[in-house]
Amino acid sequence: MTNNRHSHKETFEHLYEIVEGQGGYFTTKQAEAAGFSQKNHGYHVRTGNWLRERRGIYCLARFPATERPDLMLWWLWSRNRSDKPQGVYSHETALSLYDLSDISPARLHMTVPRSFQRRRTLSKIPVLRRASIHKDDIETRFGVKVTRPLKTIVDLLTTRTVQMDHMQQAVKEAFQRGLITRAELARAKRIPAAIKKEIAQLRGD
Repeated sequence: MTNNRHSHKETFEHLYEIVEGQGGYFTTKQAEAAGFSQKNHGYHVRTGNWLRERRGIYCLARFPATERPDLMLWWLWSRNRSDKPQGVYSHETALSLYDLSDISPARLHMTVPRSFQRRRTLSKIPVLRRASIHKDDIETRFGVKVTRPLKTIVDLLTTRTVQMDHMQQAVKEAFQRGLITRAELARAKRIPAAIKKEIAQLRGD
């Protein structure tokens, strides 16, 4: 049940190349790019080849389980009309992904562009914050975009959504593990002076 432009084997291989870096997940447009005609997507769900996770998002049924499948699912959910994910995991979620605190947020926290538009119909949808994030403040973990450690701590010190004892633990561990350096903090130009001073205090300077 594949497009005539590709052989059956080549089409599946192309799709597998896409999902390898996405924990087994893929979008409708990615399946079409691999050679699967949209009219046949339902067939692959009915036969058990694909699992329909959300509207326009599928997962290969036999793909090996990943450590954090929720991250990829909701990152793909944040895609725009061009099928490019817009979200960046941030705040409490980013802090937990770096293992910088004992906190375990019940919901995912994601920052999206101010122009982001998606229907929000389920309570499980991530906590969304709208803001612009500089590319230098983003890195990739688990195959998805995440705010870097310094940006994460600055965001949390700004929003005050995490208790200060947890923030002190996070700051100290970040510097001890080299996730943030004194030089990085000193040359950061987008951080208010008051926040820089607070980070230094939490670090124990």
